[in-house]
Amino acid sequence: MTTDIGLFSTASAPAPGDAETPIERPAEDQKPPELVYGSAEEFLHEQLLPTYVRDVDGRAAKWCIEWYFHPEAVSRVEALWRAWEHLRLDGATGMSVWWRDHADPHMSGLLDPRGPFYKCDMQKHRDPEHLEPKKAPKGWFPDVRTQTT
Repeated sequence: MTTDIGLFSTASAPAPGDAETPIERPAEDQKPPELVYGSAEEFLHEQLLPTYVRDVDGRAAKWCIEWYFHPEAVSRVEALWRAWEHLRLDGATGMSVWWRDHADPHMSGLLDPRGPFYKCDMQKHRDPEHLEPKKAPKGWFPDVRTQTT
């Protein structure tokens, strides 16, 4: 008997009287599940913003209508979309996990008045100021891809 719990499953011998034993397919024969949304933008418009409704007054929360000009916003929306597509397949607690571990923290970060949209308002986008780093001295951060073990 196999119990499907998302990425993990527990397998045990079939119980007496079980007529069907699932046939395991090789990994290369298994197709990934079809996506509900084709892009992060479609997910934002069709799923995220219609369900995540907040009063965006500019003081307690900020949003930019041209959110796609903000690299942090794009990355967070992409992460939300990918996590949603994965967790929706868990019929037990997937959506709860998505809200708790993904939507609430990412949206709190996005809507924070000092977050990526801090210079924008609901009607006008203003380019964000990017943090400017100074390069660390040579050798402080070696490229681990070139190191042998």
